[in-house]
This record gives sequence, structure tokens and C-alpha cells, in this order.
Amino acid sequence: MLKHSLAQCQARVDAILAREIDQLDDGAPRLKQAMRHGALLGGKRIRPFLVYAVGELLGVDKQQLDPCAAAIECIHAYSLIHDDLPAMDNDCLRRGQPTVHVAFDEATAILAGDALQTLAFDIISTADAELDAQQRLQMVKALAQASGYAGMCGGQAIDLAATGQSIDLAQLTRLHNLKTGALIRCAAELALIAAKAPESEKAALRTYADAIGLAFQVQDDILDITATTEELGKPQGSDLNANKSTFPKLLGLAGAQQTADNLVADALSALAKLPYNSQLLAEFARFIIERRV
Repeated sequence: MLKHSLAQCQARVDAILAREIDQLDDGAPRLKQAMRHGALLGGKRIRPFLVYAVGELLGVDKQQLDPCAAAIECIHAYSLIHDDLPAMDNDCLRRGQPTVHVAFDEATAILAGDALQTLAFDIISTADAELDAQQRLQMVKALAQASGYAGMCGGQAIDLAATGQSIDLAQLTRLHNLKTGALIRCAAELALIAAKAPESEKAALRTYADAIGLAFQVQDDILDITATTEELGKPQGSDLNANKSTFPKLLGLAGAQQTADNLVADALSALAKLPYNSQLLAEFARFIIERRV
């Protein structure tokens, strides 16, 4: 069930992203090619999947959720392009393919990330008869906060500042709640806004999203040690080589795995409070820490 749903989500989001990029005019063809490379390089589409899974659980039609799913993936794609730059993580591989600055050049990669970020807000702010203006405004605000200083960018800045230094578990957790978790939580938040969900359901699904967001990063840290470069699609051991603090480094491999298990248990406990069949979201939570890529 989950495997099929993930594949459907990937195909649906890729088609929307391709359409949104292709319909841009041809005034800057190299930039368009770089945007396509960064946005359509593959990937699990974790964030769009969460938009659809939460939204459909709450009775929202997929077509209403399409702009949210596409917008959040644009933000994620832009962040990866910029993360890979020489000034940041200086990575040459992403999903088994050359990173954007390698396939094109550094200046084009910067612009491609910038253009995908602004495309996200173009997509999510486009008028929709099914969503009122207040919902659109709430979505724009949620996406801006999750991707900016108070979310992903702030977490990335903390990560850069902490490279080569020792930080404690509380600091590492805060870093990743911002850098990785904020956008994953935002995926659920966009669906909650679309559904006009009651507060009790919002609380449970936010708790679920927070737990799987951190679990996702813990598993990423584990895979940096245990998976191969071929499995990861990027250099194995890159975090250790960059002398970054990670969950296995602070807790040991077994401790990190136990932390991931505990976070999934928290996510499942939150789902149990909902008056719906949340099997798909439960499977997704387990997938987060069982994946090999």
C-alpha cells in the first residue's frame, strides 16, 4: 500500500513540477535546464507525500493539495541545490547524479535555487476556487516560516556554525528540528490548513509530523555510516568527514537507532488519538526509519 502510494505521489508531483518549469518562457534556457535538473533528479518526495496523506485523511481532494505538494518540493529542491554548493557542503553527487553546480556552474546553481524558491510561492499563492484567500495567506505564511530564518535556513546556519565543534544532544535536536523538521512539519500544516481541521486533530498531526521529522534526520545520520555511496546517491560518510555532530556520534549507533524507534512510537501514539483510519501514515512513520536511502 505505502510503496504504491509513494510511487503515485512521485509521478504526480514530478508531472506538476515539469509542467510548472516548462511553462516558464525561454528567455533563460540554461536556468530552466538547471531548475529541471535540481527539481526532477529523483527523490522519495517525502514532503509532498505527507501533504497528500494528511490531506486525504482529512477529506481534502488531491487536486486541492497539488499546489501545496509542488510548492513544498520546490523549496526542498532549492535547499538541496544550495546545500551542495562549494560554500556549503561542497557535494558533487546528489541522488547518484552530478549536483547542479557541477552539471552547470556555481552561479547558475545559485540562481536555480533562487528561482525554485520563488516558484514555490508563485504556485501556492495562485487563486483556487476551492480555497479561500485566508487559507492561501495562511499557507504562504506557513511555508515562509518553515523555510526561512525560523526554520530551514536558521537550522542550516546553526549547522554550519557547529561544523568542527562539539554540540550537545539538545543543540543537535534543535538544529535538526529547524533544518529538516520544519519543512516536514509544514507539509502536514499545509494539509491541515486546506482541510480547516479542528484543533484536536491539528495537535495530533503536528505531534506526528514533529516526531517523524526528527526521526528522518536520525535515520539519515545512521545511513551516513551504514549505507554505501551507491545506496545513498551521495558520498558515504560525508558528515563524519566534515566533522559534524550527528546522532550516532553523540549516542552511538545503537543509541541513535533506539532514538529513531522511540520517535516512531511517539508518532504512532499521536495517530491513535485521531478518529480516522491512519494506517498509511503509520506505515509511513515506520518507513522513515527502515529505509536504506
